[in-house]
Amino acid sequence: MAKIGIIGGSGLYDLEGLTNVREVVVETPFGSPSDAIVCGDLDGVSLAFLPRHGRGHVLNPSEIPFRANIFALKSLGVEWIMSMSAVGSLRDEIVPGHVVLIDQFIDRTKSRPATFFDEGIVAHVGFGHPVCEAMRTYLLEASREVGAIAHDGGTYVCMEGPAFSTVAESNLYRSWGASVVGMTNLTEAKLAREAEISYATVAFSTDYDCWHPDHDAVTVDAIIAVLMKNVQLSKEIIKAAVKKVAAHEGPAPCHDALATAILTQKDAISPKRRKELDILVHKYL
Repeated sequence: MAKIGIIGGSGLYDLEGLTNVREVVVETPFGSPSDAIVCGDLDGVSLAFLPRHGRGHVLNPSEIPFRANIFALKSLGVEWIMSMSAVGSLRDEIVPGHVVLIDQFIDRTKSRPATFFDEGIVAHVGFGHPVCEAMRTYLLEASREVGAIAHDGGTYVCMEGPAFSTVAESNLYRSWGASVVGMTNLTEAKLAREAEISYATVAFSTDYDCWHPDHDAVTVDAIIAVLMKNVQLSKEIIKAAVKKVAAHEGPAPCHDALATAILTQKDAISPKRRKELDILVHKYL
């Protein structure tokens, strides 16, 4: 049975019907994850919840230990990740309260590590289609089943933060045809692909960023107000999507993403580095 990771706010693991709940502390070669991972079972499916900003929202986007988070979930056997994330809308039709099932990303980050493969081992994974289409489809279907207004596809601009966009930046992203702007998900998606985990995002629109002439510039208060309304919706989407993922036939689609990606010759990789990355590379080295 597939094991599913869920990355989002710390309130998501308070799911009705979740049993055998326990906290798991995981250490990785990349340090500690954002928080302890809350594991449990829902209708016979194993779930692992990780609050990306830590409980109490104590980590800004650039401080999130992305590598440790994805590595820790991989070490627990996670094959699929559902990412629940707040974003700013760059389109009139993506109204605050709507959700977008992202299918593309643009990287505007500049000060965060986004690969496991450095320090003596190099890998180049395919990333032209950065979201697992099967996982994205299951989340889209689940979103609509529970009554969310869900947009099928969209481009997520991942900026560094923690400050919000300038008006010039917001309009630039719109000129690129982007749909939403956020600060976290691209980094997760890159690392999930390297970890051979099928990853997709449910992006919850909380505001119109700062480009919209008829709406005030984004504020933390406004975001929190919409987020609070979305907590229950997130839980409903998760519960509906879990059943779909559990019924998936065969392995998760990204299970062999590293098969042709590692370029470093085996004898050039140090035993120490090979041991550190064993969870990721043992099939190939």
